[in-house]
Amino acid sequence: MAILPIITIPDPLLRKKAAPIERVDAALLKLAENMLATMYDAPGIGLAAPQVGILRRLIVMDPSRDEEAKQPLVMVNPVILERGSEMRTHEEGCLSIPDVTAEIERPALTRVGFIDREGKSQEQTLEGIWSTLVQHEIDHLNGVLFIDYLSRLKRDMIVKKFTKQKRAEAL
Repeated sequence: MAILPIITIPDPLLRKKAAPIERVDAALLKLAENMLATMYDAPGIGLAAPQVGILRRLIVMDPSRDEEAKQPLVMVNPVILERGSEMRTHEEGCLSIPDVTAEIERPALTRVGFIDREGKSQEQTLEGIWSTLVQHEIDHLNGVLFIDYLSRLKRDMIVKKFTKQKRAEAL
């Protein structure tokens, strides 16, 4: 398994909509395994293909803690089918926006349709951290970042900070 480079804001790829995946094959499964390895190495609890520069609708997730057994979940072409009415606030972060967190409110329950690693259609209802996580990762597939849920002023300050850093690195 390879550790893939994670792109960060203001990279324009993070704002593009990812294309659907036509089939689950060996190359896709290898990408999913590399994404899981990258996510665990970062360390993070979720990763979307656009974050590693691949504009395809693939996400990997695992919110388990260090001492818990790993529970990796791979979703191909995930779609939110239903969102619960009860809301949940969670301190979100993102591997593409290092060292930035913010409290974001999202539905506490999410029903998702997706294709699994075997190429079979699945539906799953996710709650709590899993619900927050799947919404965050599907947002990435649509070019949306968690900072988009913040006020324009806060979002602009974060983007400006990362743009300055990129410019300084380029010098």
